[in-house]
Amino acid sequence: MKLQKKIKGLKKFKSKLYKKDFLLTWEKSEEDLQMVLEVAEILKQLRDENISPKVFDSGLAVSIFRDKSTRTRFSYASAANLLGLEVQDMDEEKSQIAHGETVRETANMISFLTDFIGIRDDMFLGEGNKYMREVGEALDEGYENGVLPNRPGIVNLQCDMDHPTQSMADLLHLKNEYGSLDKLKGKKLVMSWAYSPSYGKPLSVPQGIIALMSRFGMDIELAYPEGYELIPEIVEIAKKNAKKSGGTFKISHSMKDAVKDADIVYPKSWAPFHIMEERTELLKKGDKEGLDNLEQRCLAENSKFKDWEYNDDKMKSTKKGKALYMHCLPADISGVSCKEGEVADNTFEQFRLKTYHEAGYKPYIIAAMMFTNQFKNPAKTLRKILEAKNTRKGL
Repeated sequence: MKLQKKIKGLKKFKSKLYKKDFLLTWEKSEEDLQMVLEVAEILKQLRDENISPKVFDSGLAVSIFRDKSTRTRFSYASAANLLGLEVQDMDEEKSQIAHGETVRETANMISFLTDFIGIRDDMFLGEGNKYMREVGEALDEGYENGVLPNRPGIVNLQCDMDHPTQSMADLLHLKNEYGSLDKLKGKKLVMSWAYSPSYGKPLSVPQGIIALMSRFGMDIELAYPEGYELIPEIVEIAKKNAKKSGGTFKISHSMKDAVKDADIVYPKSWAPFHIMEERTELLKKGDKEGLDNLEQRCLAENSKFKDWEYNDDKMKSTKKGKALYMHCLPADISGVSCKEGEVADNTFEQFRLKTYHEAGYKPYIIAAMMFTNQFKNPAKTLRKILEAKNTRKGL
């Protein structure tokens, strides 16, 4: 009965997700976002109740990872498999891309029997999201000219601007922690830079968090040492979203002060915007010596802010001394994964299982992005799945 009610409730959302790529959350309406969240929860409940939500008899979900990944890679594979698709990872070093094959040609050659292409491209500032759109344009041309029988949907698995599958999973985690999206209004969320013994971490997670959470009436505080700014245009998006939703947006330069009375704390390292710009140019040139010098300079700068570690002392000043800790994982845990890092060992341990639950929503978010891309009437298709009651395993 609960599933039937949830499925019926989808009719109230006037979303425009059908046959649309999911590249940036701020390009989607609030109804689009809520539809993805609701479908993700329904798909999760179906699997929990051993009901198979397979809607494909065959087909490929191609993945293109231009950076290392554990959670997102396996979440994408799990999502595709959940819906009945087989995953094929495209290794660019083993493809003709190494011999000069163009984006236009590659996009079509991998898509003859493909329903989705998931792309992670977060290494080059100003290039990752651009690449995804170039792939999309090539697919449009192939479909319009009869080369492809259907136009595969693209899911952004992280780019230089946004990490929508992560931020949407985080939003679903918050929705379930507090009971509803409405109950997020007035909650203080601190998105804070944190010390890391490495450099070059993408900007997309903090940018994705502030751009998405600011749409739900939350009080967002972005904290970082001076000089560790994000992409200015995305910060402006967050400011406008907060004003429109009735929330607030503030920038500060002290983690210790920022976390006071916070309901939610998200301590995560990132490289400064201007450093990522410089790094991108060096990567394009293949300047290894320049990259090595930049790394040493950045690590020396990072080391000035080792006190930007989230720990029990800082947590004591949060709301009731127990703000919800969030992280996209893997966290740099002091004394565990590194000598000094983003979060103290004992602090992380208190929330470790919750961060696993947080990560566990991502396969369902990706599956929901796929589902709403493929079916114009998600409620109708989900109702048929429920009525069929095909079991995932056993009798």
